[in-house]
Amino acid sequence: MEFMETVRSANAAKKEFLSFRLGAEEYGIDILAVREIRAYEKPTRIANAPEFIRGVINLRGVIVPIVDLRIKFGMADPAYNALTVVIILNVVGRVLGAVVDAVSDVVALAHEEIRPAPEFSSTVDATFLRGLATLEERLLILMDIEALMSSPEMALFDDRAAA
Repeated sequence: MEFMETVRSANAAKKEFLSFRLGAEEYGIDILAVREIRAYEKPTRIANAPEFIRGVINLRGVIVPIVDLRIKFGMADPAYNALTVVIILNVVGRVLGAVVDAVSDVVALAHEEIRPAPEFSSTVDATFLRGLATLEERLLILMDIEALMSSPEMALFDDRAAA
């Protein structure tokens, strides 16, 4: 009985992240924010939207804004191919899509396996980073996807909804 409690406690202390690729880098987001993963389909463009907001799709009656994280992070000429996917997210009570190069896997990390992100200039604002984790030969950049998607610079929420 004591062994099972230890196992449950160890599992409870781990947090799961969905890992995905943007260019050569691998990122992770809290699995609890992920609603589903879909193949990329060309969204309907919205006039005057920022370039990184590719448009919207109709997902079973819900209009979902689609953000291409590759464009948002300044990656040159992202290719749309068979590996390109859209991660459908629940963020602050709203359904959004994030285009990424490919989804890798789900990774369980204990709090002590996550290192603080260094403070330096990068394509991702450090306020949107939770930290870094090393998995064998892989370095996983952990993003706070809710903070990123609900930030004023994304223009996906009006000020009242994000508050």
